[in-house]
Amino acid sequence: MRKLNLIVIFNKNLEKALFCIRAKEPYKGMYNFVGGKVEEGESNEEAAYRELFEETGISSKDIELDYFMDINYFKYENNIQVFYGILKHEVSLVEEKNKLEWVEINDKLLNNDKFAGNYNIPHIIRQIKIYLKNGTRIDGY
Repeated sequence: MRKLNLIVIFNKNLEKALFCIRAKEPYKGMYNFVGGKVEEGESNEEAAYRELFEETGISSKDIELDYFMDINYFKYENNIQVFYGILKHEVSLVEEKNKLEWVEINDKLLNNDKFAGNYNIPHIIRQIKIYLKNGTRIDGY
């Protein structure tokens, strides 16, 4: 199985998530979470922090990532590791290849023509927010 990661970055009040606009296939021109491949000899966590920094300029000083879930596509031989984090403070983003944009978390994430992943994005965000609500008593979700 090829190991990949997706990294869900929330602003401090969990109203927005950071997305890249894909510059290449798959999902060219669509909004997706940042992330990439886990390299040989690299731990899952090391890969997540490396990809996050390469694609956004966000470092471990700005955020603490939590390994949340795996999505396995056995027919495609892909293991997608989902991490999330909440920014500790405002950051200046540094774009690599993909344009970056903060997107408000609402029903627009269900637009399958605009957002990658065949509805995985709203599912992932909802599961993380449910976990955070139950664990930290975040209201309003």
